[in-house]
Amino acid sequence: MNLIFLGPPGAGKGTHAQLLMNELNIPQISTGDMLRQAMKAGTEMGLSAKRYIEAGELVPDEVVIGIVKDRLQADDCKRGYILDGFPRTVKQAEALSEFAQIDVALNIALDDEVIVKRLSGRRVCLKCGATYHISTLNGKEDCAVCGEKLVQRKDDAPETVQNRLSVYAAQTAPLIDYYQKKGILRTVNCPPAGTVQEVYQLVRETLGLK
Repeated sequence: MNLIFLGPPGAGKGTHAQLLMNELNIPQISTGDMLRQAMKAGTEMGLSAKRYIEAGELVPDEVVIGIVKDRLQADDCKRGYILDGFPRTVKQAEALSEFAQIDVALNIALDDEVIVKRLSGRRVCLKCGATYHISTLNGKEDCAVCGEKLVQRKDDAPETVQNRLSVYAAQTAPLIDYYQKKGILRTVNCPPAGTVQEVYQLVRETLGLK
């Protein structure tokens, strides 16, 4: 099964893609993760992408399309895959259709107010990659895994989250119409207080998994 996960930043695409990846034994392909790894490594692509990501803007199409096309040719994609964070525009979707056959575009929908609260409260450990939310830290500022001080990513600052949502509405939301017209769009409406497992069960039911 070849899947695309759609939805605004912070809706839980990455979390549910990982759960589904483990259940179906197919890779989750996150362009966001790949770009952040390139930024951390200081590669040419990473340095080019850094200024866009930290401002909450989209990385240029030619960069993203190229890394996705190469990734889908890997052996672990032969049984299927989950695209998380790509395509972000109709132009990217049209480019994707030239080298990939998508079975389902799954739209994970969540209110903007809930997203801003969720992302602006996120804290990360730059050393080991552990992620937390201030609602569960009880005032603590250190990583429970390695002891490093937790930080807020620049793209999780409230003003940047709002910009990311504006970019999504203007450039990515049209993908919903694009895949609706193709007849492969399915939507999961997330309850504001829904747990990860509750929402994942909705994802499974929407995909027809038993």
